[in-house]
Parts: sequence; structure tokens; C-alpha cells
Amino acid sequence: MIPAGEEPLINKNQPLQNYYASLESRIGYRIVLGGTRHFGFYAPGTYWPFPISKSLRLMEDHLIGTLDLETGSKVLDAGCGVGHVAIHLAKKGYYIEGIDVVDAHLVKARKNVKAASLEGRIKIDKGDYHHLDAFRSNSFDGAYTLETFVHATDPEAAAAEFFRVLRPGGHLAMYEYDHVDFATSSKEASTSLAAINKHAAMPAYDRFKQGVLEGILEDAGFENVVVKDLSANVIPMLRMFYWLAFIPYFIFTFLGLKHLFVNTVTGYEGYIYRDAYRYIAVSARKPLAVGGEKASGEWKKLR
Repeated sequence: MIPAGEEPLINKNQPLQNYYASLESRIGYRIVLGGTRHFGFYAPGTYWPFPISKSLRLMEDHLIGTLDLETGSKVLDAGCGVGHVAIHLAKKGYYIEGIDVVDAHLVKARKNVKAASLEGRIKIDKGDYHHLDAFRSNSFDGAYTLETFVHATDPEAAAAEFFRVLRPGGHLAMYEYDHVDFATSSKEASTSLAAINKHAAMPAYDRFKQGVLEGILEDAGFENVVVKDLSANVIPMLRMFYWLAFIPYFIFTFLGLKHLFVNTVTGYEGYIYRDAYRYIAVSARKPLAVGGEKASGEWKKLR
């Protein structure tokens, strides 16, 4: 536990701070996604992406299904952004502890939680999922990341921390991206994804060749690691980003400014090279018996 009054330990990741502080990110996320920072969920074959808010809430409902926890469970939101996901889960009956490393996100998240009158169900604090020292071991029923683990600078350390703070039998859900082996993909696709990973501060995603994330979780001690490919479920929004980025992309390319407008580049090139990566939902469980000790009756509310 962190002594009272001390600042939490935060991994140095200035590119991440720069990414979220950029005018493109601040305006783009607010205008296009209402401040939310994740993909929406659609039935396969859907073309029309609207209404956006409905698809975002459907993805959050999918997350609830993946967590597979009883209402009333205590859940860690690791990278809570402005709090929209935490608010949705709290309205469904969960207690949420949200952490983020971006100060502007924390200020907005607290305002959103207060506006929703959910201060009794959601707590927002500054924190880094690499260093969950503010939380005792075995203190959460569940934990999730929603397109935030790709920003990890040390995913093995973060996975070990998730394992530590989850109760035996606790559930972990991660909605992230992985990619094909760059050695077998086209040079254009691998070059594009490498540049996007650099400028969008996603060092972990650079490593997440298919199978790597699952291996990290298993090495941390998790069991029942299951990966579901949701790529077909995000295509309508991916296509929308492509059309929004189409003209700006060519302007920025002509001016040599692609490195300054990574979201525009991702919108266009992410759709062009979509076969090189997947949008995945990963679920895992901390074993009921850890280190020879079995869960107490208090922990058996998990189903």
C-alpha cells in the first residue's frame, strides 16, 4: 500500500502523455466518440455505424459478459479515461475503481461520475497498472483494460500486478489488438503499423504478435485464457474512420506531416491494412488455488 500523501509510482511514458495531449486526440475523441476511447460493437455484416453511442454501450455490454461477474462485484478499470466505461458498468450494478495516468482524463472522469451521481459506486484515482501498490493483494473480483494495455511499457509487470490484486477465481478481461507476424506481412503494412505504434505510444502492441498476449497472461499465472476475434464486429466504425480521414490523410502526407496526425493516419491506413491485425477480447481467470491456498467462502460469489 502507498503511504498516505505519497504520489503513486507512474512509469515514464512521455509519448503517451503527448499523444493524449495533442489537439488531434482531444478534438477527435470528443467530436467523433463523445470522449469515449474505444471501438463500438456491431453485428457482423452491418454497414451503417450510427448511432455511435449505441455501439459504444454495446461494446461495454460485451465487456460485462466477458468479465462474467455477479452484480455488486468490485472491478478495476485499468486506464479509465474520462470514466464512460466505469459509469456504464456502475449503472449495471458494479463497484468500480478507475485509474489513469493522464491528469486531464482524471479531472474529466471525476466530473462525469459526479454528474451521473455515482460517487458511491465509482472511485477515480491517479494510478499506473504497472504499479498497483495502492491496492492490496486479492482485493478485486475483476479487472479490465479497454484498448489501454497496448500502451504498456512493461506488459509482463502489468500482468503480474493484475494477477496479484485479483482474488483467487477473479476474472480479467482485455479488449486489445494483436497482429500477424510482420515477417510474413507486406512491407507496407508492417511499416505502417510500426509507425502508428510509435506515434500513438503503443509499445506493447508492437510486440503483440498473435499469441504473445495470451502467453504473457499464462506466464503471470492466469488460467482459462480465451481469445475471441471481434474484428468483424468493429468494421463499421473502422470504415467510418477511413472515410473521415480520407482527404486529410492525403493532405498531411503531401505536407510531410503524417507523424503529427497519427489518428488520421490510423483511420486511413488502419482500414487499408486491416487484414494485418485483429481486434480481440481476451478473458482469463486467476486460479482458485494459488500457492497451495484455496479461496475462502467470501470469494465464491464469483461465478
